[in-house]
Amino acid sequence: MNPLAAFSRTEADTPPPGEIPGLRGAPMRTPVRTAGAAMGPGLWPAVVGRMLTRQLWIELYGLPGYSLTLKGRPVQGFAATPRDFRPSDPAPGKGVMDGRFILAGSSLEAAAPEDPWNRPSPSRAFATELHAFAWLPSLMQQGERGAAEAVRLTLAWGAAFARWSPFAWGPEVLARRTLNLACAARRMGQVATEAERLKLADVLGRQGRQLLRPPGGLAGSAERLTAAAVAGCVLVGPPGVSLRRAALRRLPGALERTVGADGGHASRSPEAGLELLLDLLTLDDALSQLSEASPEAVRGAIQRLTVTLRLLTLPDGRLVTMQGGGPSTPARIAAARAHDDAPAADLHSRIVAGIARIRSPLLTIAADVSGPAHGAWSGAACAQPMALEIVCGKDRLITGCGWTPRAGDRQGLRLPPGHSTLTLGEGSTGEPLGGWKAELMGHRLIGRPLHVDVQQRDGEGAVWLEVEHDGWVHDYGLLHQRRLYLDQRLDELRAEERLHPAPGQKDVVRAIAAPYAVRFQLEPGVQASLARDRRSILLRGHSGRGWWFRTDGPDVAIEPSVHIDEGLTRRSLQVVVRGSARTDSETKIRWKLSPAGAGGDPT
Repeated sequence: MNPLAAFSRTEADTPPPGEIPGLRGAPMRTPVRTAGAAMGPGLWPAVVGRMLTRQLWIELYGLPGYSLTLKGRPVQGFAATPRDFRPSDPAPGKGVMDGRFILAGSSLEAAAPEDPWNRPSPSRAFATELHAFAWLPSLMQQGERGAAEAVRLTLAWGAAFARWSPFAWGPEVLARRTLNLACAARRMGQVATEAERLKLADVLGRQGRQLLRPPGGLAGSAERLTAAAVAGCVLVGPPGVSLRRAALRRLPGALERTVGADGGHASRSPEAGLELLLDLLTLDDALSQLSEASPEAVRGAIQRLTVTLRLLTLPDGRLVTMQGGGPSTPARIAAARAHDDAPAADLHSRIVAGIARIRSPLLTIAADVSGPAHGAWSGAACAQPMALEIVCGKDRLITGCGWTPRAGDRQGLRLPPGHSTLTLGEGSTGEPLGGWKAELMGHRLIGRPLHVDVQQRDGEGAVWLEVEHDGWVHDYGLLHQRRLYLDQRLDELRAEERLHPAPGQKDVVRAIAAPYAVRFQLEPGVQASLARDRRSILLRGHSGRGWWFRTDGPDVAIEPSVHIDEGLTRRSLQVVVRGSARTDSETKIRWKLSPAGAGGDPT
């Protein structure tokens, strides 16, 4: 069989977007240019400022008498039982009852009357979840015995970490611990003695008040203030009212900076938007128990985040996995959408949070069409321009390596080879901050500004999406354009990767050629079989339904890869199309995805 016969409807028979029958004349969206993370001399003022302020707060909060400043008026009880909408697996709680903490893929034995606080943790990820009380919701499902054990462990933590410390009282860990503790506090108080109940309220109040103080930074401010407000809803009397009002007074500004007009999280992580939505739903529930209406800013953020969550949930019930966000779980997403009575998304194209979503009855495609977050928001951002994710039916076939901050020791997966996009040479369009600067600032994404142009059109039976970025111009003088044409009647995706010289670059002396690789990362468990024509690959997902991937690239291979699942590494596969692109002329690589058995299958 002629290997190019599979492209009978690709370049030769697919008209330009303006000529596709049924497509409306004007693009649905005008071209967008967005800048990614900028690095250079401009970072140094932030580094120096962080060095000075961080040391200042460490010195101040480490003073022996500092804890006294967090002590408010005594609290006699708890006023509300906020609902944590996140589903919880009872199995880890049973392990805690037996003295076994299983967190972040590691375990620690600490049977009662011992506790895990004065012993080394097996990993930093384990320590983060341990001190964030990630085990508490599951433990609370073990009835009165579980609640009593939660009281013991919480008071033991309070005794061991009464003084502020950079890790245990760090902003991110502190916010999660405060919210988890606030949701369980009233039930814990029911099995505690009077003295224990007063201590529990004191521990919660101190942490809520600390959340209102620096340091913390721009990123995460909405999450911290939400946790503080929930704690203020739980504490009874004037101390709770004071904490609640202080947090709610500052929360609208934080939400405005964090949640965009289209409902996208400022970090561009879909999972970060989901988690903030769940926190805000908990706050709304806590306020309703006090017969108080949520501020308009909270209600508006919930509405916008819900709409975006609806559009960024793929047919397999999980999230788009881009820009440092994991897929989450169908149960978690369903819990966040339980209040959402809007109809399912239609077949028309959408762009939200910098992610374009186009679909046909059987195909759903998500494409990153914006630059990564920058500055303080880029701690989980990824240098993977025009990353692609494809769900066939309910099988997620083409995806990324699944990097999230939970896999902080595998920063290389944030680069272009870690997702389904094109790479040139050994370079990257950005890189995570490393060394002592990362210890100080976090693993922010740094690099030259990335500009992305996007145009899309849709009409009856067809969708066209065209995206272009300039991330390779500095090193190779080439622009990368990805053109996607989705035939909604045939459930067929035809695509073209185009590398072409950027205007004004022809006179710049560069190497005459650059090796390229177009990667298609496969979901773990997806089977891939190379046909005899060496240009076609049969893909089968968990349902067993087959899809043909075809390309006219010069070298096609199925290679091993990895996939990160909740911070743990799993084996997977990737389809890689390799070749060489001239830096002084145009290079095109075409590929197509279509249902198996639709006719014209390779032999």
